[in-house]
Amino acid sequence: MPVRYYKYDKPFVLENGERLPELQIAYHTYGKFKGNNAIWVCHALTANSDVADWWPRTVEQGRFLDPRRYYVVCANVIGSHYGSTGPLSLNPATGKPYYGSFPFITVRDMVNAHLLLADHLGVGSVRAVIGSSIGGFQALEMALARPGFAERLALIATAARSQPWTIAFNESQRMAIEADGTFGAEDGEAGKRGMRVSRSVGLLSYRGSSAYNATQQENDNLYKVAGFRATTYQQYQGDKLCRRFDAYSYYRLTQAFDSHNVGRYRGGVESALSTPPTIRCPAMIVGISSDMLFPVSEQVFLYRHIPNSRLRLIDSPFGHDGFLVEYDKLNAILKPFVNGSI
Repeated sequence: MPVRYYKYDKPFVLENGERLPELQIAYHTYGKFKGNNAIWVCHALTANSDVADWWPRTVEQGRFLDPRRYYVVCANVIGSHYGSTGPLSLNPATGKPYYGSFPFITVRDMVNAHLLLADHLGVGSVRAVIGSSIGGFQALEMALARPGFAERLALIATAARSQPWTIAFNESQRMAIEADGTFGAEDGEAGKRGMRVSRSVGLLSYRGSSAYNATQQENDNLYKVAGFRATTYQQYQGDKLCRRFDAYSYYRLTQAFDSHNVGRYRGGVESALSTPPTIRCPAMIVGISSDMLFPVSEQVFLYRHIPNSRLRLIDSPFGHDGFLVEYDKLNAILKPFVNGSI
């Protein structure tokens, strides 16, 4: 499906009071809208709005995002590299890209922008909002920002707030970008050497030891002292991100990641999740057994504080990235939940 664009021509006020003079949101839709069959998917950190491209075996017949049955919407977050207003967008005030002057954004800013798109599409409510990782942050904020918008809520490998552990990983990644002397230049290629290292750091938290030891093991070569598979894998993944993303967007998105706290201005996390009016719809919370970025304890916390919620655990060696890899196990959980049979 081709990417589409929604342009909001009025100033968009951010949570910190700054304004974007105008707003563009890139989005994809799958299936036909029948008024009551929409599903809103919130994507993770460096993904885009094309769910079928980055989430294997989901937007298919018989799966939980079946386009023959549902109208699936996914919008690219603001601050990203993939078509929504971000650091490489032109600043109307200068006629040049924002680059490093692009303002600080939060998860709530992302959600408020996407609710504008929902209004534009005529989607007043959805059968489900589904999000994993930072997409789960957005899903939570969407349910809190507009009660009644989601009939069901699926939260996968995510948390109610960013913890010091995740913030420390993100700060280490930003430090790598800052160490690149080109970062700060008015150039879309600036900072990419640093981002290459940054991605390598991030991958450690996305996969963890079990995944690395399972997939990057050597073939019992007792004489090997260099050129290990794990070495080339880190380099490959760093290079891969640099080919498709920019450092300014990555920097701002990790800051937005850190900003996540559903309790901010809502009396604390427990109050935000548990005190009416709050999340009233059924919620399915899914954890990954080996996830070191968002340990299962984070999903247990959500389960204990969100009324009418259920908790499922996927046993996987693939860490946080298990939500991308374990698509059959995830489908077995989400398909009946989305269609209302459980």
